[in-house]
Amino acid sequence: MPVTAAFKLDQRCREPHRKARYHSTVKKRLASLLLCVLVLPRAFADGLPDLGDVGSADLSPQAERRIGEQAMREIRWREAAYLDDVEVEGYLNRLGQRLVAATAPSGVDFSFFAVSDPTLNAFALPGGFIGVHTGLVLAAGTESELASVLGHEIAHVTQRHIARMVGNQGRSGMVMLASMIVAILAASSNPQAAEAAIATGQATALQSQLAYTRDFEREADRNGLMTLQAAGFDVRGMPAFFERLQRNSRLYENNAPAYLRTHPLTSDRITDMENRVQGLGYRQVPDSLEFRLVQAKLLALQGSAAQAARDLETRLKGKPDDVSLRYGLTRALLRSGQLTEARASMAVLKRNPPASPMVDALDAELLAASGDHAAAAARYREGLKRHPLSRSLAYGMADELIAAGQAAAASDLLRKDIVSAPDDYRLWSLLGKAELARGSRAGRHRAQAEVYRLQGSLPAAVEQLELAQRAGDADFYTLSAVDARLRELRMRLKQEREAR
Repeated sequence: MPVTAAFKLDQRCREPHRKARYHSTVKKRLASLLLCVLVLPRAFADGLPDLGDVGSADLSPQAERRIGEQAMREIRWREAAYLDDVEVEGYLNRLGQRLVAATAPSGVDFSFFAVSDPTLNAFALPGGFIGVHTGLVLAAGTESELASVLGHEIAHVTQRHIARMVGNQGRSGMVMLASMIVAILAASSNPQAAEAAIATGQATALQSQLAYTRDFEREADRNGLMTLQAAGFDVRGMPAFFERLQRNSRLYENNAPAYLRTHPLTSDRITDMENRVQGLGYRQVPDSLEFRLVQAKLLALQGSAAQAARDLETRLKGKPDDVSLRYGLTRALLRSGQLTEARASMAVLKRNPPASPMVDALDAELLAASGDHAAAAARYREGLKRHPLSRSLAYGMADELIAAGQAAAASDLLRKDIVSAPDDYRLWSLLGKAELARGSRAGRHRAQAEVYRLQGSLPAAVEQLELAQRAGDADFYTLSAVDARLRELRMRLKQEREAR
């Protein structure tokens, strides 16, 4: 299946009084999303032309996107398992978009994100949102293996497997889809409820669904393999990943990796891929530096900081010249608060520094951790000259300018970036922080309104804009922009309420 329960019990639920309150919130969100899945597809399909595929009558591309966007809002803003790391997410999107560019045009706006979970899993939500567990990124032996998984998930989307499932099963397919998305959101607060949600959906058409799933998997394998080849990766990455999954399944015995539970791996699939790869010839493709640095960063972030540092020190002893492991160790030492050791490790890395914005960012973070925010901002600026498209360096420089007492300069830079990226919630969040630091209440409320808009909370966005109007410290240009935005969001809010 292209959708799976991905998240586990998070930190917020460990305390009994918070757990009860959180479960109540989750139930409300799940009910809302279930209603969205069962009702919106029909509403969005009204008035749309016949697209000629088996799923279009029941689940249009517009409906898929709307459902996926709502699910992503829940994941991005309310789930602790979502990995809000711009470097990891940026890498997954660059890798994913390279694969998307090698496929036939589908009209889908793909987006890739990471889930902080040690299990081997990846999943596709409706509308082109593809999640990847950190455990899978770490388990990949090569970048081509990781690319093969993304290619497979991209094929689930481009072949419209979710819509075809709904189209072939009617309302039972809608219940299946709803159950799977509900399970994703439920799993972080109640894994048992998530399993029950999946079971309830599967019980409606279990036998036919299992057979259909095998067809989907074969189709996704074959399309994914063609995408892998067209994008310039090693096609052997796909059967190699299958073998890795098999080894993991033997280690887990009856508790198979999550990817195997949602993407059944049969002997026919393995044989099919091995035969197809043999006919494509040998092609050696080296891993990118960014792939190895992202793996090292995830190693530095997993478990306790002290244990992560010890593990990376052990790995580095076996490969003393590995720059990615040296980067990972430096980051783990910084995370554990061992600044002297981290600076010493960074000095070794800088003897022959790899050309990567991730290394520049880490160097600046070390300066910031020492309290020298002006020097950190300067280091970010130097890095941006070498890597002008790096979002992590841009965010870091703005944040350090604020910390160094240069909020006005940070605000000016952020406004320029927002012109080209108006839906970047990180930029708006930083702008709100900069406006607050420089004493602009209207500016702060205006920026926070955009954050709420991107969260999907229009009432809160409207309230923030009304506060900006009343702040009394806005110039004519700012007040005009606030007034125009307020009229727009009030109209959208009214239309949403009338559509319910």
